[in-house]
Amino acid sequence: MLSKFSRSKHLLGGPSAVLSLIPKRTVGSLSLQQAQVTDMSKVLDSNRANIAPMLNDIRDISSDPLTGRGIYPSTPSHVRGVANAVPAANPHSLSTTNSKSRDEFWRKVAVWENVSADEFLSYRWSVANTVQGTAKLLKFLQAVIPETVPLDKSGLQVQTREEFIMDVLDGVTAATMAIRMTPYILSRVNWKDPRHDPIVRQFLPMKSLMVPDHPKLTLDSLHETADSPVKGLVHRYPDKALFLPTSVCPTYCMFCTRSYAVGADTDTVTKASLKPTRKRWEEAFAYIESQPGLHDIVVSGGDSYYLQPEQLRLIGERLINMPNIKRFRFASKGLAVAPTRVLDGSDGWVEALIDISNQAKRAGKAMAWHTHFNHPNEISWISCKASQKLFEAGVIVRNQAVLLRGVNDDFETMSTLIRMLADNNIFPYYVYQCDMVERVEHLRTPLQTILDIEAKMRGSIAGFMMPSFVVDLPGGGGKRLACSFQSYDRETGISTYTAPAVTGRDKENKIYEYYDPIGSGCEALVTKPPI
Repeated sequence: MLSKFSRSKHLLGGPSAVLSLIPKRTVGSLSLQQAQVTDMSKVLDSNRANIAPMLNDIRDISSDPLTGRGIYPSTPSHVRGVANAVPAANPHSLSTTNSKSRDEFWRKVAVWENVSADEFLSYRWSVANTVQGTAKLLKFLQAVIPETVPLDKSGLQVQTREEFIMDVLDGVTAATMAIRMTPYILSRVNWKDPRHDPIVRQFLPMKSLMVPDHPKLTLDSLHETADSPVKGLVHRYPDKALFLPTSVCPTYCMFCTRSYAVGADTDTVTKASLKPTRKRWEEAFAYIESQPGLHDIVVSGGDSYYLQPEQLRLIGERLINMPNIKRFRFASKGLAVAPTRVLDGSDGWVEALIDISNQAKRAGKAMAWHTHFNHPNEISWISCKASQKLFEAGVIVRNQAVLLRGVNDDFETMSTLIRMLADNNIFPYYVYQCDMVERVEHLRTPLQTILDIEAKMRGSIAGFMMPSFVVDLPGGGGKRLACSFQSYDRETGISTYTAPAVTGRDKENKIYEYYDPIGSGCEALVTKPPI
């Protein structure tokens, strides 16, 4: 468990440093302390020395006749040997789908232009062809990025393929989250204009877009480790707790609030990994059973999509059999980034989820799936078909979106997202103000943005499909309606909240503060360092 996080005070380099293809110097391996952000300038120089030769080695890879299989040599052990095999007959095969809705959009991506629909719908194929790590990312980008890409939205300025790739690789070096992206989410990107694509903006860091962190940012902004009575269990509210059985996700979000633990180690953070061990799980189960006031459990991570079907059943059945637990939900971004798993009849994960949902109903308890769509472009006919399957099976699905600058921070985009979710029987549950975590200051919006969107949206859609717009308070105050602030000074960028229901650890009557990003009116509070 982490007890203290230290932050780098070094500034992120400017665009000129990002686009340089020549490594300046080589630095030896850095000794990382547990969950500690390191000197970015040293790490950047070190990685440039390693990345530049890799870039040269595959400079002409985009001309190779790739299918996507050859560039992913490392396959997880549980799917090794079947990655390129034709999947077994699937009851949810494309042959049952109306041809007009069968846009094989993944074929627009160079590395998957020869991938059949049955292959793409196979979750095993998806896992085997997931892009993870710098080497695979580099090869993928070389294959899909055109010779030049627009540098500004007008298209009057462009940058070369190599400049864009180095911008991303420098961003990876600076980011707190590792790279892992599924074929599905990669295929929803407009690779002709990646700099301005809302999906790229969420999952691929670009160094030229990064700005210095706000001085109040911390790695574990919600103080989850401080509220953990046992490792991997956060107990903040009186009647509910958060269980983290794993720290792996199908796709890693740049803005992850759990960047202190989720994913592989990065150049800037050594993760407080939450491996899915039975011993750790039993400690969490014992704690839950010992708390008669606990009635609601969120099973997250990481991502519960990365649990094996038998693990999903084990956790679900244990919670159903606990007399004190009345409700539980599995949190997973899977429906948004890898919906093929829901449709793949040979996998077993969704069948386990449906079975647990039915068992819970028979026991008089409620189970739901909480997923995470942020932009309409993430929704396709595949995710709609997956949602329909869950709806017909009686599984309640709710969505938790995050408000992100340049992704969904306008009324039109957010309204479209919420309506599309509602049309697919996915309840728009929460829209979060972006958490105050490191290296994503360019994605945060002022509080006023979420207030304006909610005000405009209120009354435009049925109330039961209207999400709650919330701030998860820094310091462990929990979720509060964004509009419930005690005070909000737009000049300083400081908003204050109280959380009467959250007690313990000297939280009684505590005043929590949220800070707008620098550059949105809070210059009077802090001095923005020069870039």
